[in-house]
Amino acid sequence: MAQSLLFTVKRHAPEFVKPSKPTPHEIKLLSDIDDQDGLRFQIPVIQFYKYDPNMKGKDPVDVIRKALSKTLVFYYPFAGRLREGPGRKLMVDCNDEGVLFIEADADVSLKEFGDALHPPFPCLNELLFDVPGSSEVLNTPLLLIQVTRLKCEGFIFALRLNHTMSDAPGIVQFMNALGEISRGNSEPSISPVWCREILNARDPPRVTCTHREYEQVPDDNGTIFPLTDGVNRTFFFGPTEVATIRSLLPTNQQEQYSNFEIITAYFWRCRTIALQLDYDKEIRIICVVNARSKFVNLPLPKGYYGNALAYATAVTTPRKLIENSLDYALNLVKKAKSNVTKEYMHSVADLLVIKGRPHFTLVRSHIVVDVTRNRSGEVNFGWGKAVYGGQPRGGGDGDIPGLVSFHIPFKNAKGEEGVVIPSFFSPQIMERLVKEMESVLKSNTNQLTKADPRSSIIISSL
Repeated sequence: MAQSLLFTVKRHAPEFVKPSKPTPHEIKLLSDIDDQDGLRFQIPVIQFYKYDPNMKGKDPVDVIRKALSKTLVFYYPFAGRLREGPGRKLMVDCNDEGVLFIEADADVSLKEFGDALHPPFPCLNELLFDVPGSSEVLNTPLLLIQVTRLKCEGFIFALRLNHTMSDAPGIVQFMNALGEISRGNSEPSISPVWCREILNARDPPRVTCTHREYEQVPDDNGTIFPLTDGVNRTFFFGPTEVATIRSLLPTNQQEQYSNFEIITAYFWRCRTIALQLDYDKEIRIICVVNARSKFVNLPLPKGYYGNALAYATAVTTPRKLIENSLDYALNLVKKAKSNVTKEYMHSVADLLVIKGRPHFTLVRSHIVVDVTRNRSGEVNFGWGKAVYGGQPRGGGDGDIPGLVSFHIPFKNAKGEEGVVIPSFFSPQIMERLVKEMESVLKSNTNQLTKADPRSSIIISSL
C-alpha cells in the first residue's frame, strides 16, 4: 500500500448505538484468562470493500448501523462497560450504554490504496478515529466502529475492541453475525455463548505446568524499540520460500514441521542475528496459540467468544539459537506449541489468580501471532467479501512496537498464496535482517526482495 497516500476524512460526531430491544441488566464476570494484564488493551480490525452494483442505492453506513443495533441484542455485553472488582477481577456491567459508532466520508477511492493491500496502513488513525476518552480499559465503550464511504462507492469498516472481551476468533464471530444481520437475517447463525467460568481458576488454584511466559525478568537494556528512527519492511513467504527453508533440514525431517513452524523458526533466527543481542542472556519466543484447537481439547461450546488463547513459550540464548542448525529453533517452537493442553490452560488460569493477573514477559521476547485462520476477510455486509480484512498494523505500531510479528495471509502477483510479516526496526537492524534473510532465500530463489518505491516495502514477487 502506498505509504505517501494523502486524503481527507470528514467524520460526523460519534454516536452511541444501543441494542434495538431490551436486554438483561446484569453483571457478567470475565474469565481468569480474559482479565490478565497482557490483554488489557484495545485491538483494531480493518476491512476494505469494493462497490457492488447489486447494492446500488444502499448506504453501508445506514445498513451497518441498523444491523449493529439488532446484533447487540444477541451480543449485549458489548454494549456495557468494564468494571474492576477486588483482586483486579474484571466484569462487565451490562447497562446498555452502547458502542461508539462513527460515520465518515473520505475523498479517496479504493484503487488509490494500491493493488497489494497489506499492513501497515499508515492512515489507520483517520479510518479508526480515537474518540477522546474512549480508549481506556475501564468504564469506556467496549467497541468502537467507524464506517467510511469512499468516492468509488466502496467503503472501509474499522473496529476497535477491548481485548479482554474477545480474542480474534471471538470478534470475527461477532463481525460475521453483524454481516448476517446486515444481509437481512433475523439472528446470527451461531448463537453467542458466554460461559466464561470454563476458563476460571480452580478452587483451590494449583499451578501444575511450567509457565515461563509469565516469569518476571529484569529489563536491563530496554524492551520497546524506539519509534523515532525506524523503517517498515514487509517480508513475503510463499511456497518457494518455505520450500527453500525446508531444504535446509535433513531429508527425514523436512515434512515434520508446519509452514507456521518453518517460517517462525527461520524468522526468529534471522531476527536474533540482526538484533545483535547479548549472546548468553536468555531470549524468548512466544507463540500465541488458539486453545480452541482440537489438540488442546478444551470443552468450549460453539459460539464461545471469550479469550481462549495461550502464550506458548520457548527459552534459549542467542548463542544456542545461532550456533545450532535450524532444526534446533524448529524443535523449540514445536515443543512450545505442543505444551498447550487442557491442563495447561487450567494451570495458566490458576497462576494468573495466584500471581495477581501478571503481564506475560516482554523482556528479550519475540511474540508471534498467526492470523491466517481468522477468516475476517470473509465477513460480508452485503457487498461481498473484503478486498482485505484483518490486522491493520505492522511490526512498528501498537503497544509493544518491534516485538510482535503477525503472520498475515497474502496472495502475490503470481497468484501464489503465502503469508506476509510486517516488520519495524532501525535502519541498521533492518539492513542486517534483510541481509540475513537474503543469505539463504535470495541465493536460492533469486527473488526474495523487490523494493516498492511507493511504500519502501520489501516483499517477494508481488
